[in-house]
Amino acid sequence: MKNHYIRLSIIAAIIGLCIWAIYPVQQKIKEGLDLKGGVHIVLQVERPPNIPNPNMSDITNRALEIIRNRVDALGVVEPSIEKSGINRIIVDLPGVKEPQQAIKIIGKTALLEFDLVNDNPQKISEALSGKVPEGYQLLYSERKNASGMMEKSSPLLVKTPPELTGADLSDAQVGYSSSGFPVVNLTFNSKGTTKFSNVTSENVGKRLAIVLDGIVQSAPVIREAIPNGNAQISGNFSLTEAKNLALVLKAGALPAKVKIIYKEIIGPSLGKQYIHDAIHAALWGSIVVVIFMIVYYSAFGFLADFALALNILMLLAVMAVFKGTLTLPGIAGIALTIGMSVDANILIFERIREELKLGKSARGAIDAGYHRAWSAIIDSHITTIIAGIILFYLGAGPIKGFGFTLTVGIAANLLTAVFITKSIVDYIVASKGVEKVRI
Repeated sequence: MKNHYIRLSIIAAIIGLCIWAIYPVQQKIKEGLDLKGGVHIVLQVERPPNIPNPNMSDITNRALEIIRNRVDALGVVEPSIEKSGINRIIVDLPGVKEPQQAIKIIGKTALLEFDLVNDNPQKISEALSGKVPEGYQLLYSERKNASGMMEKSSPLLVKTPPELTGADLSDAQVGYSSSGFPVVNLTFNSKGTTKFSNVTSENVGKRLAIVLDGIVQSAPVIREAIPNGNAQISGNFSLTEAKNLALVLKAGALPAKVKIIYKEIIGPSLGKQYIHDAIHAALWGSIVVVIFMIVYYSAFGFLADFALALNILMLLAVMAVFKGTLTLPGIAGIALTIGMSVDANILIFERIREELKLGKSARGAIDAGYHRAWSAIIDSHITTIIAGIILFYLGAGPIKGFGFTLTVGIAANLLTAVFITKSIVDYIVASKGVEKVRI
């Protein structure tokens, strides 16, 4: 009996740990896009033209971290950001409130440069005629006209390569100019502060263009040396535009141009319908299974239903611990797990019936039934676990969810069907002195 009490204590501890892991369920189990609604984006990192043999995998990894920083700044709860292949990034943002703004911020290149301006009229005239001096380029600023349309201003001849870039920044914050318009205040890092101090001290009286994604935002005259590493982007910004620009610059400039090749906005009403249908399907399916097991196997049916409930509880607990996301394919994996759980118990119970027909005692029939069903159970479960692991590692998005729930559910089923139910049956037979069983 001491061994039986130890086993029952282990089972009770497992149940307690599982309940602790998933409580409260609303906070511990994340819902995927197909249940909660949100934004699904596929980004492709393009090959940089200025690098002869770029390591695209490394560039994509850097872009992924920058995009992750931008998403974190948006305040999206439990986003999914992962690399796919060599140059693609998949972003899932469940429950995002402003999807279009999120898409715009995530895909923005935000290439920030500080370029010295050459105001020589003759050089500008030559550049406009097609003879751009070596080491320079023509750039324009954009402003809204009276009708609200964007139009280009007079050209600026700026020096290349830039004096500083967005890589020299440490912070970007929204502020207001003396006239009350939104601006973006920049703070350079230690290396950038030294560069900025040298540029401003050596070029007093010249203009320094602040260029964002090839568009001149402003080109102020350097009045004096600026040793403190602070600068300001002033343009015709709205407050929202200034906030978004500060967010992107603070997160960092992407190492290469990123193109959105697919985007999908999933409405929350669609998610609610999914949830409604999935819950009803799972509920009715479980009810039918529970009733069938009780009717067909009586007391052993109750045991199988207990194992089934514990199996689902363990699966949800593992999802909560590893911060898994519940999606519709994941729910399908749970449904398949329920079927496999019932199947394992049926194999055991039918084996016990066969042993009882041979005239064995209750204890002998139960031991032989579990022992002889083990080979069939382990064969079917291991092959299913292998398939689940392959789906998890090679799949993407919802397919991973299906592979995860399937793998964990089948592993939990091995524990419940072989160890937990056997321990309970052995305890009842030993403590009650059962000589005959009906199944």
